[in-house]
Amino acid sequence: MKTVKPLVRQILRSAWLLVLIQPCACNSQVASEETGSVAGGSIGPATLAVIVNDADPLSRRIGAYYAQQRHIPENNLIHVSFASDRSGMTRGEFAQVMATVNARVPSSVEAYALAWTRPYRVGCMSITTAFAAGYDEAFCARGCKATRPSPYFDTDSRRPHEDFGWRPAMLLAGTGFDDIKALIDRGVAADGTRPPGTGYLVSTNDAARNVRSRFYPGIILMQSDRFRFKIIQSNTVRYKENIMFYFTGLARVAGIDTNRFLPGAIADHLTSSGGQLTDSRQMSSLRWLEAGATGSYGTVVEPCAFTQKFPRPDIVIDRYLDGETLLEAYWKSVAWPGQGVFIGEPLAAPFREKNTPLQGMEPDSPGVKTSD
Repeated sequence: MKTVKPLVRQILRSAWLLVLIQPCACNSQVASEETGSVAGGSIGPATLAVIVNDADPLSRRIGAYYAQQRHIPENNLIHVSFASDRSGMTRGEFAQVMATVNARVPSSVEAYALAWTRPYRVGCMSITTAFAAGYDEAFCARGCKATRPSPYFDTDSRRPHEDFGWRPAMLLAGTGFDDIKALIDRGVAADGTRPPGTGYLVSTNDAARNVRSRFYPGIILMQSDRFRFKIIQSNTVRYKENIMFYFTGLARVAGIDTNRFLPGAIADHLTSSGGQLTDSRQMSSLRWLEAGATGSYGTVVEPCAFTQKFPRPDIVIDRYLDGETLLEAYWKSVAWPGQGVFIGEPLAAPFREKNTPLQGMEPDSPGVKTSD
């Protein structure tokens, strides 16, 4: 299967590019090339910077714990200060924060872990894309329009900043320290476990939000030799054990807290405002993390049903099973990430080889030492 899979992927990708644009279920063409440097391992502690908001006591606590658990080098812990009592940051505030980050970030850093839940938005775009690529209104859209594409989309790059000038970011988000600590612990526990489990590809009766179901048959075709997947025709999945992947499309997903998610699990729902983490009119993507997932995604402003603005399940699954970190696999699966926020433990890598540590995770690697 390994020799056939690249051809199958190309066929499936070509078929996707031929889909016609439709109102409110819009899918526009976006080019993708297998480019970028492939030398070296996945993003790891030596190439990840943790951004801490000193004005937020919870952020300070999260940053310290994460740095300890992931052995983040002291120079990669970057302290900034901004208001954390609202969902959005202004463009001016962001410019000040990024000036501090840019002055302090080591040149070796390729990605960011953001140690907070709010703000999750900068102006009209998500905060994770703002940190990744800078504030740019080409990432925004009023109405059903395309946005600036990601050069990192579905590439083999291991060094996105070196290759593209981007540092992809992920929020270490949650409703309190205990929830975020549990998230971090799940991510660390997942590494190299290659867990047996099941991926649930859920096809709902919500036609506008079920647009990713077109990718499900390709996942079965490409991945059935190395992981177990089920296509479910239902709005709910309840009382399932050992869930590794769960993709669906609904405004609110019932019953997720009845399931058991494996460490490192990825789960998300395609809807308009899942990325409005603390004040969504729909279901916040935080609910997935609270249910036991290790990574999720949601949009912070109305995206319309462009599949390009959400994770493509076939891509994130393929790359995760190939051993990439959560941050890498998730980011590479979103063609137009400007309106979406990535949340979870960025270095989780359940399918990497046990004897292939992440960059900076060598046995005697120095890190930040601090108490829980």
